[in-house]
Amino acid sequence: MFHVSRRKLLKFAAVAPGAVALPAAWTSAVAAGKKTLTAVMQSDLRVTDPGFTTAIITRDHGYMVYDTLLGIDSSFKVRPQMADWTISDDKLTYTFTLRDGLKWHDGAPVAAEDCVASLKRWGGSVDGMARKLMDFTASIEAADSKTIVLKLKEPYGLVLETIAKPSSIVAFMMPKRLAETPVSKQIPEQIGSGPFRFVASEFQPGVKVVYEKNTDYVPRKEPAEWTSGGKVARVDRVEWITMPDAQTALNALQSGDVDFVETPPFDFLPALESNPDINVSILNKFGFQSFGRMNFLHPPFDNVKIRRAAMLAINQKDVLDAQIGNPKYYKLCGAFFICDTPLASDEGGETLIKGNNLAAAKKALAESGYDGTPVVILAPTDQILLKAQPVVVAQLLRDAGFKVDLQAMDWQTVVTRRTIQKPPKEGGWNMFFTYQGAADAMNPLVNGAIVGKGKDGGWFGWSEDPKLEALRDAYARATSPEEQKKIALDVQKEAYDQVIYVPLGQFQAPSAWRKSLSGVIDGPATPMFWNVDKKE
Repeated sequence: MFHVSRRKLLKFAAVAPGAVALPAAWTSAVAAGKKTLTAVMQSDLRVTDPGFTTAIITRDHGYMVYDTLLGIDSSFKVRPQMADWTISDDKLTYTFTLRDGLKWHDGAPVAAEDCVASLKRWGGSVDGMARKLMDFTASIEAADSKTIVLKLKEPYGLVLETIAKPSSIVAFMMPKRLAETPVSKQIPEQIGSGPFRFVASEFQPGVKVVYEKNTDYVPRKEPAEWTSGGKVARVDRVEWITMPDAQTALNALQSGDVDFVETPPFDFLPALESNPDINVSILNKFGFQSFGRMNFLHPPFDNVKIRRAAMLAINQKDVLDAQIGNPKYYKLCGAFFICDTPLASDEGGETLIKGNNLAAAKKALAESGYDGTPVVILAPTDQILLKAQPVVVAQLLRDAGFKVDLQAMDWQTVVTRRTIQKPPKEGGWNMFFTYQGAADAMNPLVNGAIVGKGKDGGWFGWSEDPKLEALRDAYARATSPEEQKKIALDVQKEAYDQVIYVPLGQFQAPSAWRKSLSGVIDGPATPMFWNVDKKE
């Protein structure tokens, strides 16, 4: 079995920028008497449009600034957030009524036409579940300033669940003038109606992001629970401080210079757990699915035989040992739709779980027509949970006979570059690695990476597979759990046969924060910073 030691990974990671010291602005906020929560997130923030990318850090930014029509609670029950709703007897018309007191951060009242434009932009994004809802939608219109009317072509049972889904491209509401920006372009400013305001004047990509309490926000009366209930901002400021060096971040946490670290390295957890001033806890109990994605547009992975040979060379245990290390926090899993769920199956993923397929990979590659075209792999060096996968897989592919060009960069560069459809020689790519929340992968509709729409609405990599799309349509219309399970298995078989993506197992990632914080919320879209208070 191939093994990459953590020492080697840290050496590879040394190409990342050095640790960033806390900026002077951090101390000035405290001196001004503002209750400030400081956090080191899992990534730097550079892409700020939550409709433009599925990057988790951009989603987290979205929850700070924007609000949603609906939320979900810890029972996965849809709850009102910005709006209540009614459903017509024929199940074809959904009417949403905005609650009172909603204002955009620029002072303008939230209007139904803003939300209509927001829903339409979201429905045109790369989010598979949003686009599927639009396939069933006849129209979305504003009946008056507070009423949104969504009409269906035929009954569809997942309307509310789709609009309320907590990740990855969330149905965030924004002013009409911003929502009318084509989804292929980023919105020019961050104006929402959520519990915090984005402080554009203090935004320093690669250094810090600043949010201030929105004093005009009127929270719901219900207790905060997942993405539902009252989003009460209990601190004056939240600052996300970029610290690429994990040791520096954890030293800052233990000294009290920062309050929250989203993804401390697994090797350091015992030291944190022994510190009486630190809480260590898994906020997203559902965990994450790690995976590799190939580019279907360009050689060599436009050839399915070569994709299959590459998958034969990869095994989950090597990747997870290097990425996570402690089996307490990871699980080998061949299920596209997450292990230990009603749709779970390992069918098709046996080679990934068992490993030891190098001879078969070499044979398949020799028979595939591979001509030595280099595989350009994007390798982030500043994201703790994404450093290992490209390094390990690159070596496994080399062992199988591939030529590999491993290109080191920060994660936000990966997030931007993976949108490029040009050939690798013109700034494109052949393979990158990421992870998605398990709750974002549990069925063929919510799992956006499974979409087979190609360039017309497909996810980065742009797999085009009409059979997959027909199966996803069938799943959307299925009326029984038994029928859904059968279709989901057919989807998985097709996904493995065409190597739509390469599942690399599941894992959980603890967060750590000082015990001076209270009210930290758990759920499938964490961390969220409303409801969190800080004892000075």
